[in-house]
Amino acid sequence: MVFTKSGTLFTGRRKSAIAQVKIIAGAGEFYINGISASEYMQGNNISLGGMEAPCKAISLEKKYDIVVKVEGGGLVGQSQAIQLGVARALSTLEPSHRTILKEKGFLRRDSRCKERRKYGLKKARKAPQFSKR
Repeated sequence: MVFTKSGTLFTGRRKSAIAQVKIIAGAGEFYINGISASEYMQGNNISLGGMEAPCKAISLEKKYDIVVKVEGGGLVGQSQAIQLGVARALSTLEPSHRTILKEKGFLRRDSRCKERRKYGLKKARKAPQFSKR
């Protein structure tokens, strides 16, 4: 599957992962970076189910092909970024879908990310061992 420039891209973000989602009328295929979604997610059913959950909430699994370009982060962060991108794309497809997706929490962006490391500490909050003598 080739990622074409025509059409609108919808962005989803989570941790350090960024996903660009495009929805095309088709038979329900799901491609991530040119590979099928199950192959890209290494058969992780939880991640796959999370990405397809917005489509299942509206019962549009077999009507649209979803093409995704994702980068950064790990597989879990990428799958959550894809979920947000798919939900945003479906909500603009038809305004009535927005209320359903909003109720289920698919349109809420999870803004938590890794805390920065502070000087004098080993990690964000881990201090070196205290020695009394």
